[in-house]
Amino acid sequence: MKKSKFLIVMAFFTIYIVWGSTYLFNKIAVTALPPFFMASLRFLGAGVLIMIISKIMKLNLKVTKKQLINCFVSSFFFLVYGNGVFVWALVYLDSGFAALLASTQPLFVLILLRLIDRKPMQTQSIIGVALGVLGMYLLVSQQSITASEGSLLGIFMILTCVLSWSYGGVFVSKADLPKNFFITTGYQMLFSGSFLFLMSLTFGETMISPLEWSTEVQFSLIMLIVFGSIIAFTAFNYLLKLVSTEKVATSAYVNPIVAMLLGWYFLDEVLTMQSIIASIVLLSGVYFITSRKRIAKVDVEEVIKP
Repeated sequence: MKKSKFLIVMAFFTIYIVWGSTYLFNKIAVTALPPFFMASLRFLGAGVLIMIISKIMKLNLKVTKKQLINCFVSSFFFLVYGNGVFVWALVYLDSGFAALLASTQPLFVLILLRLIDRKPMQTQSIIGVALGVLGMYLLVSQQSITASEGSLLGIFMILTCVLSWSYGGVFVSKADLPKNFFITTGYQMLFSGSFLFLMSLTFGETMISPLEWSTEVQFSLIMLIVFGSIIAFTAFNYLLKLVSTEKVATSAYVNPIVAMLLGWYFLDEVLTMQSIIASIVLLSGVYFITSRKRIAKVDVEEVIKP
């Protein structure tokens, strides 16, 4: 019993801190490496490691043609566009600011469910949406941020990434995928890594040898592959089996706080008073959305940040 409680605590620590830290590591890596090239290495590395681990554990890697197609489609919404383009946008924005924009995912999912499934909104959800929109406005209306070169483009692209990730959650909730979620993740990462590598070649990005990377970049990629893409995701699945989905969903409003603090401390990112107020309003909205009485399956899945 004590061992189980310890593992649960460690799993929560992992999805809170590790997922929150991925914004920092992505920002460090993308300042030295082309974004699509970097993202492709991350997902290909994680995908290969997952398949090796699966082989060692003697897991069944066989999937149907339909499941394989669904893995590819979901990997595009989640990892190719939702994460790959997000990393590209980090060239123009601070990691903490980007993390706050990403925290609007529950809001996007709620709106998509309303449009696609015609699901009525509860009072708490309406309050959450209102606070989310207000917080987002306060966040993106800061002249000190929007005045910098490329910032408006970066903000727009990140919001489209959030939309892509959110729709991916809706798609996955209804799609036929492999029963073993670890295997699903492996295929998704291999597909996305390969696709992003082709994008890197198409855009003429420079392929930089790992031997030429700085120690900080090498460390960041290792953290993103091992901890951000494999360990944290395993911890997420472990928690879903043992605790309520409402508690697991709290990562949606803890990750941005961790990202902001890490960006401020390690990268000297500016933390304005308006950003702090906006984050409080925005994350309050996320809380109202994720804590309503019945949380749909997709609401939990969409907070995943591989």
